[in-house]
Amino acid sequence: MLRRKPQQPQFDVEWVIVGLGNPGPEYARTRHNVGFDVIDAFAARHKIKLDRAKHRARYGIGQVDGVGVALVKPMTYMNLSGQSISPMLRDFKVKPDHLIVIADELDFAVGKVKMRPKGGSAGHNGHKSIIQSLGTDEYARIRIGINSELREETIDFVLSKFHPDERADIDRAIEKCTAGIEAALSGGIERALIAINED
Repeated sequence: MLRRKPQQPQFDVEWVIVGLGNPGPEYARTRHNVGFDVIDAFAARHKIKLDRAKHRARYGIGQVDGVGVALVKPMTYMNLSGQSISPMLRDFKVKPDHLIVIADELDFAVGKVKMRPKGGSAGHNGHKSIIQSLGTDEYARIRIGINSELREETIDFVLSKFHPDERADIDRAIEKCTAGIEAALSGGIERALIAINED
């Protein structure tokens, strides 16, 4: 039985929103995958199906208040994220100034959310790969704190799941990210910065 290809959208994609993480059920809802969680939440909220695949990524296309958006989850593993994102931008003819990348931030307390319009990798391997692949660091990024007083060795820690008493803070952070992305789509990065960084 042949699978039908998803219909091509009748609108242009203006923004590409990427959540970073690692593929596979063993990594689901771990600290390092909080970017994936934001994409899933945003997709559910706006009824965008993540039912497409190319460039080693799962993605979905939809409109939010008339603005075309692609929601992307690279399946390359974190350290090679740029290899997926760069060709995606090329295909959609989207410049880095209309790219938003959501990822975990080890140096922030659990649930703290900050947005920057551009900048270096701050030691995050996903951002290192993206900057290398794009040849620029001038894209917006949202950072979600995953640190904890219970922190263990870094590699084991980032691949661990949140403790039950941290979950409410992370859920609020995901909601804040969703609102920030909506602000960017309706009013640009400056509006998103205000929405996310106001407190």
